[in-house]
Amino acid sequence: MHTYSFLARAVALLALSGSFLCAEDVQLPAKKDFQIFILAGQSNMAGRGMIDEESKKPNPRVFSLNKDEKWQHAVDPLHWDKAGAGVGIGKSFGEIIAAKNPGVSIGLVPTACGGSPISAWAPGKFWDQTKSHPYDDFLVRAKHAMQDGTLKAILWHQGESDSNAKDAPEYEQRLTELINRMRTDLQAPDLPFIIGQLGRFPEKPWDQSRETVDAAQQAVAKKMKNVRYVSAEGLRSRGDNLHFDTPSQRIFAQRYADAYLHLGVSSGP
Repeated sequence: MHTYSFLARAVALLALSGSFLCAEDVQLPAKKDFQIFILAGQSNMAGRGMIDEESKKPNPRVFSLNKDEKWQHAVDPLHWDKAGAGVGIGKSFGEIIAAKNPGVSIGLVPTACGGSPISAWAPGKFWDQTKSHPYDDFLVRAKHAMQDGTLKAILWHQGESDSNAKDAPEYEQRLTELINRMRTDLQAPDLPFIIGQLGRFPEKPWDQSRETVDAAQQAVAKKMKNVRYVSAEGLRSRGDNLHFDTPSQRIFAQRYADAYLHLGVSSGP
């Protein structure tokens, strides 16, 4: 009897633990109540901020699409592009949008690739640093997410890798083409596209190439419908004069959210 009782309890515990192990088979809301946001660009969008307790706390209405294209509650790091992925804007952005819209849940789609130049964000292009195809993977993951929810915006942070004499003069044209291509391929011609400014850290003044990329991003935001540029003024680096620290990523997330909310548009199929 004792042996039977022990086995019965063991089976019950295994069943219970199994339910927790399967907890990431999350219950999603109705498609109309599930808002999808794509995170794209390079390492500062992927996030390199230090993981802290806040970044590990899930929000019941904020989800992310993991490497295996399964939805899970969003906790940092959202990305897996490189070793050292950490806190980015994604989780905080999702929480801000969820708080502003009590009736909806947020789905974040990580697609950023550390170090990737904008030229890597084209069909068929392979990026060796992350052993991936940035644009092709973005498109597959975005379309997968759109089966479950309504696409609302693309959040973009990229340009450090184009801040050189050869690529900077081409950046405005390449960014314009990228936005048009993304909207066409996702069948969302008015899809909001939010561009975050590159980090401007006092310890490492910008050179002319970085100024050119920044001017290009501002110009694209001014000329294209539903494109916005978000200032990174006052944000701090994590110490490498390249990547934002965790508090700055959360401030940046609020600025991205403000830019999106001020658009006041409905998007997606």
